[in-house]
Amino acid sequence: MKYIITFLILFNLNLNCSIAQETSGPLPVDLKVRKGVLKNGLTYYIYPTDVIKDAASYYIIQNVGSVLENEDQRGLAHFLEHMAFNGTKHFEGKGVLNTLQKHGAVFGKDINAYTSFDETVYNINNIPVKESLIDTCLLIVRDWANDLLLTDEEIDAERGVIQEEWRTRQSGHMRIFEKQLPIMSNHTKYADRMPIGKMEVVMNFDPKVLRQFYQDWYRTDLQAIAIIGDVDVDMVEKKVKSLFADIKAVENPLDRVLIDIPKNSEIQYVLATDKEVKTSHITFGVRHPRKNNTKDKRGDFKDELVNKIVTSLLFKRLAEISQNSSSSFLQASMGFGELLRNSNALFVDIDPKPNQQEEAFRSVMDEITRAYRYGFLPQELEREIANQKKDYENRIKKLGDREIWRLAELIKQDFLKGKQIRDVEKEYDIAKGIMEGLTVDYLKNHFRKLLTQENRFLAITGVEGEQNLSQEKAKEIIYASERNDSLQPYVENPISDDLVAESEIVAGSVLAESVNKEIGSTTFELSNGVKVHYKFANEEENSVSLKATSNGGLSLLSDDELTSARFINYMLPEFGLASYSKTNLGKVLTGKTANVRFSISELGEHINGSSVTDDVETMFQLLYLHFVKPRFDKEAYEAYMDKVDNYLAMRSSNINEKIVDSVTVTVYGKNNPQKPIFDENYVHQVDLGKMERLYRERFNDPSDFEFFIIGDVPIDNLRTLLTKYIASIPSTGIKENWKPYNDQWVDRKIQKKIVLEMEDPKSSVRIQYRNTYEHTLRNELLARIFGDILKLRYTETLREEEGGTYGASVQSWISKRPIGQAFVKVSFDCNPQKVEQLKNIASNEIRKIAEGQVSEVDLRKTLTNYLKEREQAKSKNNYTMNLLYNYFWEGYNMNLPESFEHIVKGITTKDVTEFAKNMLDGAESYEIIFNPKV
Repeated sequence: MKYIITFLILFNLNLNCSIAQETSGPLPVDLKVRKGVLKNGLTYYIYPTDVIKDAASYYIIQNVGSVLENEDQRGLAHFLEHMAFNGTKHFEGKGVLNTLQKHGAVFGKDINAYTSFDETVYNINNIPVKESLIDTCLLIVRDWANDLLLTDEEIDAERGVIQEEWRTRQSGHMRIFEKQLPIMSNHTKYADRMPIGKMEVVMNFDPKVLRQFYQDWYRTDLQAIAIIGDVDVDMVEKKVKSLFADIKAVENPLDRVLIDIPKNSEIQYVLATDKEVKTSHITFGVRHPRKNNTKDKRGDFKDELVNKIVTSLLFKRLAEISQNSSSSFLQASMGFGELLRNSNALFVDIDPKPNQQEEAFRSVMDEITRAYRYGFLPQELEREIANQKKDYENRIKKLGDREIWRLAELIKQDFLKGKQIRDVEKEYDIAKGIMEGLTVDYLKNHFRKLLTQENRFLAITGVEGEQNLSQEKAKEIIYASERNDSLQPYVENPISDDLVAESEIVAGSVLAESVNKEIGSTTFELSNGVKVHYKFANEEENSVSLKATSNGGLSLLSDDELTSARFINYMLPEFGLASYSKTNLGKVLTGKTANVRFSISELGEHINGSSVTDDVETMFQLLYLHFVKPRFDKEAYEAYMDKVDNYLAMRSSNINEKIVDSVTVTVYGKNNPQKPIFDENYVHQVDLGKMERLYRERFNDPSDFEFFIIGDVPIDNLRTLLTKYIASIPSTGIKENWKPYNDQWVDRKIQKKIVLEMEDPKSSVRIQYRNTYEHTLRNELLARIFGDILKLRYTETLREEEGGTYGASVQSWISKRPIGQAFVKVSFDCNPQKVEQLKNIASNEIRKIAEGQVSEVDLRKTLTNYLKEREQAKSKNNYTMNLLYNYFWEGYNMNLPESFEHIVKGITTKDVTEFAKNMLDGAESYEIIFNPKV
C-alpha cells in the first residue's frame, strides 16, 4: 500500500509539473534573428535567409499611425508616408525611386509603404546584395527615419495624388465601413481617424503642421529597422550601428498612448446602408482586451492555439450548413483575431440571402448556441488536431523557404506587439503537448469564455428597400437562441476514410522512359497514351506541382454551350468528388495537404495540382477521381446559384462593374456570346445537366493532355504513382485542337463618353490598342518593355506632374494563340475636371514612344529589372515548372541565354520605338471616358 501511495504522489507531482510547464514560462525564441536596441532607442532586426538568393529586403517600422493625429492633422500620417518618396537629405526629389529603379526595383512592387491606424511601414524588397547597394538601401532607410526634406513644393505637388487615391478607394463598402467604425471601436478616437484622412485637411494644411507631426512622432524609440535576406549578419549589424547610432533621441517626447477600447455591458448596434451596396452582411463580435505582456507566455500560446481550433470547428459547421440550398445564408465564418491594436475579437461574419437577414442571424446564432451548450464531438477535435499538426509539420519542412513578407510580419509583431519571433520546431513540441491534453469539455468551456455577454457589437450592412435586421429584432433573436430548448447536440454521419478504393483501380504501365539531358528531365509514355514530363526541383523543399494542358476548350463549343462550360470553373470545387460532398471530402482529406483543380479556357483544358511531398499520392488520387468519378450535385448547384444571385445584386450597383460591362458592350456589342455580360440573362443560361455533359466531354480522354510534374518526389515513387493513377484512366487516343473564335470589335476606331450615377464623383479612362503582330520571344519582351516604360512615363506625368491620378494601370503583351496580336491597355481614375487633359496626356505618351521619345534611363531601369527578376525567379520551383512547360509545350529552352538574357541586353530605344510604331500602324483602338452624372 505504501508503494501505491508513493506512486500516486509522484504521479500527481509529475502531472502538476507537466501542466505548469504547459501554461507557464516563456516560449522558445528563434535564435536565427539578430535583434538589438541602440542607445538612442532604435530597434534593429537582421534575419538571414536565402529564400531569394543574393538579395535582401529592407524595412522601417514606425509605431506611428493615424490614431496619433490631432484634428487638424487628419490624413497627415498617410501624407507623410507619401513624402518619404519625395525628397530626403541624400536623395532629393525623386532620388529614392530613381536610385532604386536603376538597380531593377519597381515602384509599387519592390518599393512601397502603407499607413494604418497604429503603424506606418516602408519596404524596399529584393535588392541585390552588393555591398554598395546594402549601403545605399541602409542610407535610404536612415533618411526615412530622420531626414525627410518635406519641402513646400513637394508637399503641394502631392496633395492631388492623395486626393486621387481617396477618390479611387472610395466605394459604397468603404462608406459603410466608416459608418460602422464608431461601433466597432466603441466610440474611441479610432472612429474618426481613417488613415486616408479628411480631404479638407489634405488639400489645405500648412506644411509646418506636417513637419511638426514628423518631428513629434518619427523618432528612434518608436522605430525599428529590419534587414531580411541573403546577408552577412555581422557585417550588416556593424553597418547599422555605424549609420543609425548618431540619430539623436528626442528629448521629452510625447507619450505614445495606446488606446484601450472601453467595455460595454449592452450589445452595441449599427445599421449602415448605401445606394451602391445591394447585398447585406452581418458582423457579430465580442471584444477581448489584448494582453500586453512584454514576453509571450505559454498560457497565452495555449489560448491562441485553442482559439484557432474552436473557431475552425465552428467555421466548418457553418460551411456545411451553407452547402444546403435551403440555408438562409450564403456563407458564414468565425474567427478570433486583432480588431485594433489593444483589442482582439471573436468575429462571426454572415452573408444572408436576399431579405433573409433575420433568418440567417437566427440560424447562425442557433449554431453558436449549440456549440456553447453541447460543445464538440471527439472526432471533430481529432480531425482538427491532425490538421494543426500537419500545418506545423509543413511549416517546419519549409522553414528555409519562408517568404520575405512572412518574416517581415513576424518582426512587425515582435516590435509593435511584443509577440516574440518563435522557434517553430520547439513551439510545435509545446503545441503537441497542449493538443494531446485537449478534451471536448475543455474546448466547450474555453468557447464559453470567448462568447461573453459583455463587449458585444453587431454591425449590419443593410440594403435600402429590404427588411434589415433591427436592433430590437437582433436582441430578440439572441435571447431566444440562448434559451432555445429544442436545440440538439451536433450529429455527423460516419464516412469512409478511403478516398479511392484499391479494388477499383486497374493499373497501367510505363511503355517508354527517356531522359532529356538538355534540361535534365524525364519523360514517361504510359500505356493509355499519356505523356508525362518530370523534373526534380527542390528550391522549395517539400513541394510537388502538377500541370496538364490539352487543346480545344471553349473554342470547340456552340454558343448555347458556352455559359454552362464557363461555370464549370466556378462550380466544380463545390460539388465534391465521387460519393463525397464538399464537406465530407474535407473530412476525408484530414491531415493531408493536396489539391487539384480542373478548368476550361478559350483554347484548352487545364489541370493544376500541388501537394507536400508526403501527400503526393493524395494529389494523384484526386486527379484520378476528377477523371473517372466527377460529382455533379444538385443540392450544391442550387446553393451556389443562390450565391450567384447575390453576386448579381452586388454588381448591379457597383460602379467598377458597371464600367467593365459598359466597355464590353461598347467594344463587342450587346449579346455577344464570346464576350458576355454577367447579368440575369447570362446566368439563366446555366444548366447543371449541360455542365456535366460538357465536363465529361472536355475531360474524357487523359491521352489528349500533356502532363508536367516538378518537385522533390523520388522518381521511383513517381513511376509507381503514374502507373497506378494516370495510366489506369481509360483513354480513346483522340487528339483535339482549338479553333479560331470571333472577338471582332464593333468598329476599328471607337471613341465614346458614358455618364454614370455615383455617390462619390470620379472619372475613369479606358484606352486600348490592338494589332496583328508576329509572336516571337523578342517581340514578347518588346511588348512588355513598351508597357513598363509607358508606366514609368505615366507615373511622372499623370501622377507626379499633374497630380491627376493615384496611378495608371498599363498592360502590354503579345498573344500567340489563336493569332499573333499586340495589345496595350491603359486605365485610370481621376478628377472629373481634369479627365480630358489627362486622357490626352495618356494618348500622347503612347505616340511619343512611337515617335522616338524613349528615355535611355527608363529603358535601362526596365531591362535591369528584367534581368534581376529572372535571376531571382530561379530561387522558386515555379521557374522549373516554366522551364519544363516551355520546353515541351512552347518549344524553346528558357535556360538558354539566347531565349532571354541576350535578347534583353540587346534591346535599344530604337527597338522600342520601332515596336510601338508598328503596333500603332493601322491598329484598332478605343478611348472610352466615364463621367459622373451631374
